[in-house]
Amino acid sequence: MRGFCLEVTGEFACFTRPEMKVERVSYDVITPAAARAIFTAILWKPALRWNVKKIEVLNPIKWISVRRNEVGAVASVRTDGIFIEDERQQRAGLLLREVKYRLYAEFEFIPPEQRAFNKHEPGADETPDKYTAMFDRRAMNGQCFHQPYLGCREFPASFRLIRKPANETKQPLMVSKELGWMFYDFDYSDEKNPRPMFFNAKMVDGVIRVPNADSDEVKR
Repeated sequence: MRGFCLEVTGEFACFTRPEMKVERVSYDVITPAAARAIFTAILWKPALRWNVKKIEVLNPIKWISVRRNEVGAVASVRTDGIFIEDERQQRAGLLLREVKYRLYAEFEFIPPEQRAFNKHEPGADETPDKYTAMFDRRAMNGQCFHQPYLGCREFPASFRLIRKPANETKQPLMVSKELGWMFYDFDYSDEKNPRPMFFNAKMVDGVIRVPNADSDEVKR
């Protein structure tokens, strides 16, 4: 399967650590789940499952501390709405700023009987080559189903398709660092009870290798 590469940039980002219950504190770099969400924003189909393979950190890791107003309630059809002044909460956040990554991913072509949605027999044109061309076209033209974001929806991501990463002049950050246990993604094998997965992330010369979901390196 051919891989894809996106260059992703943003003014701010927050890939929230799940152990921080109140304040939003970001991981040092983008998580595999957040990277996968960017590819999915460009092209999502029941026949595809995106797998992030590698993350290259291009800009130095910079932090900014902010305070933000958040709403501490969820709107519901059973209520008359939310009065913001009663539900406003001020929270501190430790965010990343001026981020830039190169994200590498592949997609799996899922047989109809294994799909959670749209389990029809595939048409003659439903092939991996079709979806490869579709992703290339959409990414090249800046098309997406919804605006990709960097951890939180208020931090939009800009993206650029890179056809030949070896020709790029911008090199990964020449920094190696143990990033510790990082959120990988959710395991949806039990759709009613998805389980979080984690892996021990390491950045070597600005590159993070992402293991396969079924690898022993990924813990549930």
